[in-house]
Amino acid sequence: MNAKVVLIIILSFLLGWQVGHRDVKVKWANFKPTVSVVQKDVPQQINVDFKLFWDTWDLLSQKYIDKKALDGQKMFYGAISGMVSALGDPYTTFLPPEAQKSTKEDLGGSFEGVGIELGFNKDKRLAVISPLSGTPAEKSGIKPQDLIVKIDDKDTTGLSLPEAVKLIRGPKGTKITLSIFREGDSEPKDYNLTRETVIVKSVELSMKKTQSNKKVAVIKLSRFGERTKDEWNQTVFSLLSQNAQAVILDMRNNPGGFLEGAVFIGSEFLNGGDVVLQENNQGVRTNFRVDRSGKLTDIPLAVLINKGSASASEIVAGAIQDRKRGQLVGEKSFGKGTIQEAEDLENGTGIHITVAKWLTPNGRWVNETGGLDPDVKIKDDKDDETADPQMDKALELLE
Repeated sequence: MNAKVVLIIILSFLLGWQVGHRDVKVKWANFKPTVSVVQKDVPQQINVDFKLFWDTWDLLSQKYIDKKALDGQKMFYGAISGMVSALGDPYTTFLPPEAQKSTKEDLGGSFEGVGIELGFNKDKRLAVISPLSGTPAEKSGIKPQDLIVKIDDKDTTGLSLPEAVKLIRGPKGTKITLSIFREGDSEPKDYNLTRETVIVKSVELSMKKTQSNKKVAVIKLSRFGERTKDEWNQTVFSLLSQNAQAVILDMRNNPGGFLEGAVFIGSEFLNGGDVVLQENNQGVRTNFRVDRSGKLTDIPLAVLINKGSASASEIVAGAIQDRKRGQLVGEKSFGKGTIQEAEDLENGTGIHITVAKWLTPNGRWVNETGGLDPDVKIKDDKDDETADPQMDKALELLE
């Protein structure tokens, strides 16, 4: 074997090894790839031959009938989305630029759509965590834990969270039809909605009185977003200036948000100790303790929860229940006990990765229990929209 042949074999081997063990950027010109290798080691426990991927890409590029549909960027993002969805966790998702933008708008408190916080039920079916207050979804009668069977004519089976959000959101004034299946119904029902600009205020304050004229501040906490801390501090200052004698924390239909926001709110009511425990994939637990001196640590407290109370709102409610700081009133919560870490990626994309599960201070995991059981179970009166028996019961307990 001459030196030239040996050199060609060695170079071929090295290039093949690099392609199989590095991140590869590919650009197609006349259906032939040009490859540049970026130093990015693949974990040793993952041994994958990428030849099948490139062969499939090549065959599509050469033989697929509709050449206009061969959008390299969409195919690239689709491949990444497929890799992430193969984990089987509906909350671990890759976000293309549009979905990433929508997610950031949502946490920022303003977007155009119908006002639904989405999640998945235990069977991984697309479900309503909660309709947001005052939005088209709430006004139409959509309820927490309703299953969304179709979005317009699109079946939601196997649909990822970003894909569902993208389909439901849209310009103000445009229309959308959601096919909803509710427990107890025999078949889905269509809801015809018109999209609006949804501006979500995280915290709202109202004052009520018990039968004995005791002044009770009702804090409606609708989410844990970017503006929640500032809005919360203003609310606490206001209720103290009005000499409130008790507090009702209303977290019904609160789909959650930032973990640090839950620790911040929990710290308002607790004197030291744990707010939440985080357990990683090695089973190692990290304690998130009260991180400030709360102004409402001694005031009588009741907390309202329902099927739409999820994630960060369950963290706060679970801490208050475990620490016996106040009573939970209402219905069993949603039951989302995992923590997602958001990472910004290149070109406006992003990824949400489930990195841990959270536990109440006593070590309870809501995924196992299907949610938090209230101390006082009171169902909502679906027949009378003006009645609020859960609020009435909380006021009675604070009497």
